[in-house]
Amino acid sequence: MAAFLYDRLVTDHEYVQRVRQQRPSALLPVIAQASARWHDSTWWNSPFRKYTPWALADVARVSLAYGNEYRGNGSCTESDLLSMLAAYASLTDPMIRDSGSTESVSSWLLRVSGEQFTFQETGFSDLARTAALFDQTSPARIPACLVDGWDEQLLGCSLSDYVGVTQLLQVSALRNEGRFDPGWLIQPQMEKVCSVIPGDTIREVTERHFVTDLKSFKGENETGRLSQDPHLRRFEYNPLRGRPFLSGFGPGYLAPSSHLIVPKGSPLGLYYMGVAHFGNSFAQELGDLFEQYIGRQLRQLPNAEVHSEIIYRDERRSVDWIVVFDDLVLLVEVKSTRPTQQLRLGALDRTNTALRQIRHACQQVETTASLVSGRDPRFSHIPADRPVQGLVVTMEPFHTANASFQKEVQSDAETPVTVCSAAELEHLVTLQDMSISELLIERQADPQASTYSLNTVLSGKKLGRNAILDAGWDSYPWKRHADLGTDAAAEPDVL
Repeated sequence: MAAFLYDRLVTDHEYVQRVRQQRPSALLPVIAQASARWHDSTWWNSPFRKYTPWALADVARVSLAYGNEYRGNGSCTESDLLSMLAAYASLTDPMIRDSGSTESVSSWLLRVSGEQFTFQETGFSDLARTAALFDQTSPARIPACLVDGWDEQLLGCSLSDYVGVTQLLQVSALRNEGRFDPGWLIQPQMEKVCSVIPGDTIREVTERHFVTDLKSFKGENETGRLSQDPHLRRFEYNPLRGRPFLSGFGPGYLAPSSHLIVPKGSPLGLYYMGVAHFGNSFAQELGDLFEQYIGRQLRQLPNAEVHSEIIYRDERRSVDWIVVFDDLVLLVEVKSTRPTQQLRLGALDRTNTALRQIRHACQQVETTASLVSGRDPRFSHIPADRPVQGLVVTMEPFHTANASFQKEVQSDAETPVTVCSAAELEHLVTLQDMSISELLIERQADPQASTYSLNTVLSGKKLGRNAILDAGWDSYPWKRHADLGTDAAAEPDVL
């Protein structure tokens, strides 16, 4: 058997020791090269399908956190990296330790979805949504935090330039084996780039938001852990998510996981920076903005009436949006929530904040459905003669939220409810080869399909362009500049 293959389970200790055999200064550039080569979903064609982005990111994390520059001979080959990736793929899990009980399998599904699916979001949607949400959506309430200049205060530049820098760094990493060197900006061929975003802005934004050093990484890696269980170590927060570039590893900056660059420019990346800088008011105002953004997406639906929330007795409020089709009433509740780190570790707990918010959203759907069917006067314009479904839209994906094991933490209700992410809704509203109501009705009638994500049932369907996302993407610097309009930084396929 080849040295890089395993026919047995591997402990986390053995895996860590295998990574530590190579010096970080030798290993990390090899990881960065592999990440740039097997970007997006091309890892399916990598040797033995071992070059998964989540495995590469963790090998980098282990090398940074536990590596030693005095071990090995200073060399590192592709074969060395492949053996580490193979060890990662064979790591044991608490599910095996717990003999595969129903609860342990459910927890494993949470961990695996959190580990893998977060690397499989599309860069185009994530970045386009940022402008569409923050710059092109009007709030329903007067903000105190998200006012003119908030982006300059938080980012040190406009939101548009910040995302433009994110795009530039991503393209640079993919084309230069994971590297970006600020020194390149003074080269003649970069004059056109710096005419769009000044070189000083590119340097300052990169250093301020994207770069970390070895000491800072090690400190954050330790303080960020929630568990000391070695089985769970690889599912813990990776500090490269917060700062994907490293200083001190050769010329300029090195990104061991190029997949983690784009998320810095996504609404989720802005959320964490905004809350750290402005406090909880940023989260509250973002939640209001997100609700209005979902309304914008719903209004793209053909042959449907979209109604905003209804205030009824004692100033109570219905779901955020009610969509009326000829054959379906869809009750939409919006939650700007995201999976917590506890969920990513496999803690399926009714007291979990994120799951509690989803449970509350399901209850809101059921209450509104009762008001519609009971012909409450405030809901008289909503028909009560057709099926009713609920849709809970979250800012970030809860990948297993519709699975039977996770529905146990939702409320018991008569109205069927589907949980979907903003990205899934953005796809749903572009459905072309059948009506959306027909798709939802067929999905709900199928006991198995109703437990799948919306993206799963949309697979193979004909989808069109999302005009709101396109407008967000077209607002960024590289797309606006005529001379760079065909450059890779302006093309969605690169991201």
